[in-house]
Order: sequence, then structure tokens, then C-alpha cells
Amino acid sequence: MSINSALLAGVSGLAANSSALAAISDNIANVNTTAYKRNQVDFSTMVTSQAVTGDYSAGGVQGSNMQLVSTQGLIQNASSPTDLAISGDGFFVASTSSGATASEFTRAGTFTPDANGFLVNDAGLYLQGWPVQANGTINYDPSDLTKISSINVKNLGAAVQASTSLGVSANLDETTAVSAGAATYNAATKSMALYASSNGASGTAPDAAPIEFSVIDSVGGTHKFALAFEKTATPNQWNAEIYAVPATDVSSAGPSGQLAAGLVNFNTDGSINLATSTLFGAAGAPPTLTLAASGGAAPAWATNLGIAGQSLNIDLSKVTQLAAASTVNSVSADGASAGNIVGVSVGADGVVSALFDNSQVRKIAQVAIATFPNVDGLTPLSGNAYGGSIKAGTMTLKTPGTGGAGKISPSSLEASTVDLSTEFTGLITTQKAYSASSKIITTADTMLDELINIIR
Repeated sequence: MSINSALLAGVSGLAANSSALAAISDNIANVNTTAYKRNQVDFSTMVTSQAVTGDYSAGGVQGSNMQLVSTQGLIQNASSPTDLAISGDGFFVASTSSGATASEFTRAGTFTPDANGFLVNDAGLYLQGWPVQANGTINYDPSDLTKISSINVKNLGAAVQASTSLGVSANLDETTAVSAGAATYNAATKSMALYASSNGASGTAPDAAPIEFSVIDSVGGTHKFALAFEKTATPNQWNAEIYAVPATDVSSAGPSGQLAAGLVNFNTDGSINLATSTLFGAAGAPPTLTLAASGGAAPAWATNLGIAGQSLNIDLSKVTQLAAASTVNSVSADGASAGNIVGVSVGADGVVSALFDNSQVRKIAQVAIATFPNVDGLTPLSGNAYGGSIKAGTMTLKTPGTGGAGKISPSSLEASTVDLSTEFTGLITTQKAYSASSKIITTADTMLDELINIIR
């Protein structure tokens, strides 16, 4: 009966507009929710088969909800360096606990370290990424969620960088007179290293103040080495030695504390001639000072130190011999003693790094970005997250900015895609449509009453 179908159409209108009101309510409530994606109820007609020609039966309306996940929200600045936003496609991969396998996906990047150092957002979801291996590499896998893990930015221990290179800029006074000690100098028995270790009681004093520099060992300990020169009777030639201060820090083959000894030659224009100098062995040998591990063959670190061996490249190319006072212009050395973590940074490439108070930066992990062929088909979950679905398609893990994945915006957050003016307008039209549907019901009810009253 047409009146009955009109009554049912009105009911379907009430139900559909109720759903629309619920969606608008959610949108307005989440206008300030980070990376919230607006919900929208789309209406479609329902058509019934017409059994009698000229007799129309109403089919009504049905509403279907869609969350517009693919819509990009505005990227806004944030104060925390671990607040993250994705500019472009993709989702942060997350887990519900620090040890659980990743199972949820979100764009809400309000990540902060929890009590155990794991990055977790406001909904309690733990950020996942590929950890950096001990050798500094990352084992990427585009489809295996077990290869990623919760990112921890605190329990990293202390950062240490052993010294590997040294640069010296200095001048040796060309007018220095040849000392009496030059005639008795012997790198093995009457050396500058022996003079330094015995406070001058034996050995030969250098003709210029020794150039001292610090060396950081493999466990962060600091040691002092010295580079000393003594002019010889041969023009443009100096005896040179490198030794440890104190001598007990090393085990040396020569006099106590001596690590290297030989001649350093200069050209007539005052520049150093490394091709003929023998400080590091044969003439022209690479300027490398190598110490074996504690207990190894000399030269080596002292046995009681228990540290690993290391090589130190020493750049003497800026050492000159000019008719000016002997002076040290600068000494530069790398390496860093033990430092504690003082901050965390995230790059646009998604690499999470720890900052230490000794100026060292250590890479921790690479944030993983998950992409789907149809993101609007993902299943909404509590906590502004999503789950995979057949409709969404196969997930692929990517690094930020590659293969269609969006880039990471550090110290930023994605805003909600809700526009209040649109929602309030929707409230008005939804209210009017709901009222109109209720009017259909009351009208159909009146008509049915008229029909019933016919028999009276």
C-alpha cells in the first residue's frame, strides 16, 4: 500500500538523518583532535518494484558512513621535537604496547617518551620503526611487521667516540740555534721522550715547547700525547718524537712513553716536506700512529687500561719552519668522552637520533611509514587509529619520502580536517530533513486515520 510505503520512507529518513547527526556530532567533538579525519554520511535512494502500474510505492533512503581518511590536514608547528606529522600519504605504524607486534596505523603524531623511554602518543600507541644495527646499518623490510619495533630514546647508555684524527697548525723558528743536545740525541737512549718521563734527568730537551693534544680511547678515557721537535745541524731538518704523558699510559718499544720518532724535513720556502720525513716510519709513510690493544705488541695501550687498539691519523701539513717565534696556532682532534643523552631529534627522512652532552649524535631508528592502495577503506579504531582491511588493500612499509610515502615534518602536528562552518551548516540541513521526515510520518498517520474512519 502506498500510504504504508510513505510511512516507512519517513522512518528511513529519520534513521538516515540520525546517522548524519551522529557523524556531525563526532566531527564537532573532534575539531581539535590531532589528525582526526572528518566523517560524512552519504545518502542513496532505495527503490521498490512497482507491482501495479500507476501505483507508486516509496522506497525511502539509506545512509552510508564514510571517513575521509585520504584528506590531508593542515600541518601546524608544535613545541616538542618528537611531535611528528606526515605531509603526504601514509601512516605511522603503532602497537598497543612496547613489546607487541605492530597492528594499528595512525597519523596522530603526538609522541613523547614514556617512563621507559618509548615514544608513545596520547592514545597510548607506541611508534614503530626499524632499529639501527650495531654497525650503523638498517635492515629494511617492506612487508614484515616483525622487523620493526617500538622506538626507545632513553635506554642507550653513554656515547663514546674514539679519536681517529688530529690536525696541527704550528711554526718552528727557523733561526733557532742548534743546541748542544743535538749532538748527543739518540731516539733509543737519549730521547725527548726519556727527558720528559724523567723530568730532565736524562734524555734531550726539545728546542720548542712540546705540542700537547688529547686522545680519547675506545671507552671514553682521555690521554695526553705530546709532539716535540729538536733542530739538527742539517739545514731544514728537525728531530721529532711523539710520546705519551705520562709514559705509563702506553707500552712502547723504545724509551718510556715513546710512540714514534724520526726526522721531519722542510722545504726552502718553510713548508713541510712529508715525502722525505721519517717520523712515521719510512720516508713518505702515511702519517698514522697505531696503538695495539692493551697487552698487545708495542706500541700499545698499557695492560692495566684494558682498552681496544686504535689508529690516529696525524695531519702535519700546516706545520711550517719560518723565521718567526715558535708557536702553536691550533690543534684539532676528533673523539668524545662518555656523554649522557640530553635530547632527541627526528629528521625529515624519519631518522630518530639521540643528542648527547658531549656533542655526539647517535642514530637510533628509522620511522616506518605504512601505505595502502585505498586508505578510505581502512577500519576505524579507538584512539584515532585504523586497522587494515581487505577493502584497503595490501600494506607496504616505506621510508618517509620514498615510493609515494609522505615526508616527516618534525616538531609539527597535523590538524583535524573538520571545518566548523561546514558542520554547523550540516546541522541545520540535517535538522530540517529530520523534521521533514517526521512530517511524512504524521501526514501518513493522518491519512490512515481517515481510511479507518471510512467504516464509521
